[in-house]
Amino acid sequence: MAEAAIAADRAHADPAIWITRRPDDAVLAEARALQAEGPKGRPLWGVPFAVKDNIDVAGIPTTAACPGFSYVPQVGAPSVQQLLQAGAVLLGKTNLDQFATGLVGTRSPYGIPRNVFDPALVPGGSSSGSACAVAAGIVQFALGTDTAGSGRVPAGFGNIVGLKPTVGSVSARGLVPACRSIDTISVFARSVDEALAVQRVITGYDAEDPYARAAPFPHLRRGLAGDCVAMADVAGLCDADVARAYQVAGSFLKAAPVDIALFLNIAHLLYEGPWVAERTAALRAILEMQPDILYPATRTVLEAGLERRTVDAFDAFHLLQQARRQAALLFARCDALLLPTAPFCPTLAEVEADPLGPNSRLGTFTNFANLCDMAGFAVPIGFTPNGTPIGGVLLGPAWSEGRLAGIADALHRHCATTVGATGLALPPPAEPDTLAPDETALFCIGAHMAGLPLNPQITSLGGRFLRHAHTQPDYRLFALGNRPGLVRADDGASIAGEVWTLPTSAIGALLAQVPPPLGFGTVVLDDGPVLGFLAESAGIGDAPDITHLGGWRAWLRTKSGG
Repeated sequence: MAEAAIAADRAHADPAIWITRRPDDAVLAEARALQAEGPKGRPLWGVPFAVKDNIDVAGIPTTAACPGFSYVPQVGAPSVQQLLQAGAVLLGKTNLDQFATGLVGTRSPYGIPRNVFDPALVPGGSSSGSACAVAAGIVQFALGTDTAGSGRVPAGFGNIVGLKPTVGSVSARGLVPACRSIDTISVFARSVDEALAVQRVITGYDAEDPYARAAPFPHLRRGLAGDCVAMADVAGLCDADVARAYQVAGSFLKAAPVDIALFLNIAHLLYEGPWVAERTAALRAILEMQPDILYPATRTVLEAGLERRTVDAFDAFHLLQQARRQAALLFARCDALLLPTAPFCPTLAEVEADPLGPNSRLGTFTNFANLCDMAGFAVPIGFTPNGTPIGGVLLGPAWSEGRLAGIADALHRHCATTVGATGLALPPPAEPDTLAPDETALFCIGAHMAGLPLNPQITSLGGRFLRHAHTQPDYRLFALGNRPGLVRADDGASIAGEVWTLPTSAIGALLAQVPPPLGFGTVVLDDGPVLGFLAESAGIGDAPDITHLGGWRAWLRTKSGG
């Protein structure tokens, strides 16, 4: 794989992708050593990758696309070290918008990585080199960063996947900060499953990172279960081709309309509010002592932070809290929010004529996600008539990466068949994860199923849909108001439901929310026993017997007249 990566890099012939490209001999020697050792259980054994040059790699300069800032770290970022320990082979460090300030991919003294579909268009930023390296088929995955959309916008322009993890889930040590409180290391990959596999390697609580957060449950891939997706009215916000592709994607996912006006207001705050000052604070010493080393557009953005007032910051914080509350309410009833990745793809000429305007517009649908504590996948959703890729983003609450993966992968495979600009077929999809050692399967037969009112009680605890299932023909089902009661019976029938998995430690927390006469007990399915919802016979009383319908969803259809 290393030899193929080197050959692909040579064939693509775009030196602006790289700031530091490791010598071929060093890459090949490392690959041969790994080959001689064998996999040894390493999940990324021999897989070539690249790292955005604002993330430390031991012994290789970190420039953040600013030569005057360059230093050589002695210790690599934990994320990079974890990838190397997992057997991945580093090809080099990639170009970026200087100090990760920008979404266009043009703000670098090291050149502009070539858009792999049209050299007249911007590649997207700030993680321009990392995205282009994957889109050109040079590496299978690359690390980027994402503060305002830097891990999503260039994925959209390259017809690849961009994973924006939950803020704090990946250690930010060894990352040159942009907005320290909302920065996250991100992943570019050929497919959703490959991105999720990389995230599993780099996710982990780091006590030395003050913004680190311990994951409440592992990032395991959920299956599809009639997921509820929301989408917005983007008329007037996008180019016509983008809006059309977005509508097609929303139709495929049967997305329901939702108002995102508050989120769009928050998006403006990232470059117009107090978070500009947070960017300035991260580089204050350079701005005050060495401003001439900064790229002109970068300097303009950072200097703007000096003008922000504390009183305005509190107005912004209160507005953000409203947006976070709205996000919580949205994700209590929906699994994901679908949005365009970017409203358009500007040309290099447009950005040269106006360095700030197009960049600001590119963040329309991305700027608010980290501020509102969301995770997300950017995936391809189509092409314009002239062959420019169009991307969509599926957003969910913090720690929802595994839940989003199944939806995002289904959308990706519906809309695209090849990787980047390579013409190569997408890697095959992964199967949904089976039970982890610390998980328990739970058979749900009512309002806790996907898309129904109590499903958030499961998903908020880390629950994952595993599969549809039926009981043995030994049960009767009763309608107890807004939920069903399942009772063992000699004259029973087979009842439909869903098997979900939860962290075993969360079973008690869920049970505490279940009112009598309902509880948990052993339910025998077609393929064996499992923990499930059962009702006490004494609590059924004269409740309607709906066994003949075969399941709760059928009962709901009769009530709605469907």
